[in-house]
Amino acid sequence: MDNTGFIKQCKDVVLEYANEHLDKTDGKTIGLDDVFVVWSCKTLQNNKALLSTTLSDGMYYECTYNGDKNELYLDAYKRWENICYEGVE
Repeated sequence: MDNTGFIKQCKDVVLEYANEHLDKTDGKTIGLDDVFVVWSCKTLQNNKALLSTTLSDGMYYECTYNGDKNELYLDAYKRWENICYEGVE
């Protein structure tokens, strides 16, 4: 899979996941323009990308493409806290 196809697949999967998990009583959905790539890379036949959406829900998504098996995996995360440790060498 080329990089353009991979990114399109990732955005489609994240869009579907995010819309399925929104509170239905809000009556709100997002579109493809609301999904963006934060980082991506390709190594040999494999791809990985970190994505997010314009929703203020604290979620981010990791898509991994296994080129050997032709499989795409989605991990959905929510950041709970960010702790700074000073003086680490």
